[in-house]
Amino acid sequence: AWSALISACIANLFAAFKGNENKKLMETDGLKDRMGSVGNQFALTTILGFLMSIPLVLLREGSKLGQFADLWKTNPILKTNLIASGLWFYGYNELATMTLKKTGAVTQSVANTAKRVIVIVGVAIVLGESLDPIKLLGCGIGIGGVFLYSIIDQLLSKKAEKTA
Repeated sequence: AWSALISACIANLFAAFKGNENKKLMETDGLKDRMGSVGNQFALTTILGFLMSIPLVLLREGSKLGQFADLWKTNPILKTNLIASGLWFYGYNELATMTLKKTGAVTQSVANTAKRVIVIVGVAIVLGESLDPIKLLGCGIGIGGVFLYSIIDQLLSKKAEKTA
């Protein structure tokens, strides 16, 4: 459980970093003329992410590539599911990048956190899993953080008005 939590935290950190860098890139003068669209920017970001992950994949899973190739050749369900999963993931993330253009990196990061909490609770309900106290605490922290972020500007502006 701890390794999953730590891995999720690292993934969130890199997702927020990617969102922040994408937003900076979108604000670069002349970028739209050079790239054409946000979709193209996302495609380039995805290709770069893929290329940078190849060494880690080979290091961690390289010994299993032969088994994967054999399974790929013999299991049509694996092919269909893997391709469909990749297309959905790519489409979702391209939409997220387009949303980032209209919002901000922090807003998108908060929305991503809220989405994950909603998915965790929703899956637990659908699958009939119990929500142990530790799971509820984690969801509560996530929801509380999202709520606090959404009202923090109002709270700070009221405090500044009172002291002024």
